[in-house]
Amino acid sequence: MGELPFFRARTALHPDHLWIWERSVYVDENQRTWLPIIIEMESSLQVLMRQEDVLLGEAVCPGLLAPGLLPSMWQLYPGRRYRGSDSSFWRIVYHIEFSGTEEMLLEQLPDPEYE
Repeated sequence: MGELPFFRARTALHPDHLWIWERSVYVDENQRTWLPIIIEMESSLQVLMRQEDVLLGEAVCPGLLAPGLLPSMWQLYPGRRYRGSDSSFWRIVYHIEFSGTEEMLLEQLPDPEYE
């Protein structure tokens, strides 16, 4: 039998901030663009952030965007999590780089007030 190729993913540095630029496009502090894929599950909300180069147009004021499930900005917090501009917390499930593409899976943490 032939050997299967071995692929290696590496962990990547988390962006300090992610800001909404336009509908479904976020930008980090290094002007890299991130595309969100929302995953709604019975008991939680997850978002897969995929870093891809996107040609950016004019930035849209967050107040002009239709309300959505995701915050308009995330800020990195201690303990492998982000805090959203809506005060929500998101756990970093994983953040890897593979073949030059980064993916980061975030899971919204329950609001402690409602537990």
